[in-house]
Amino acid sequence: MARIVSRIPITKARTNLGQVSRRAHVNRAYFILEKDGIPVAGVLSADELEDYLEMQKPGLKTQIRKSTEEYRRGESQDAGTFLAPCVANRLAPRSERPRLTAHSAW
Repeated sequence: MARIVSRIPITKARTNLGQVSRRAHVNRAYFILEKDGIPVAGVLSADELEDYLEMQKPGLKTQIRKSTEEYRRGESQDAGTFLAPCVANRLAPRSERPRLTAHSAW
C-alpha cells in the first residue's frame, strides 16, 4: 500500500485538525506541515509514532540483528515447537501444573 504524503500549510492543518488526524489514523496518511513554505512538523498515526519510538531504544536493533542471524544459521524454532510446552501446561489439569512460589522467576 502506497503511503500518501501531503504537504499543507500549518494554518490549514490547524483549521482542519480533525480531518488531518482522521486521515493519519484511518488512511495511514502522512502530513508535512509548512510555515511560510518551510517544513516545520510532521503528522502520522499514533501507532506509527509508537513503532518509531520503540525502534529508537538502545539495544533493540542489536537484538533484532542477532535474532535474524540465529534464524539464518538455523538456530531458531518454529512457533509450534516453541509454544508446545506452554500449550501442554495450559491443557494439563490444574493439579499437574507446576506451582509458582513467591520466589519463582517469571
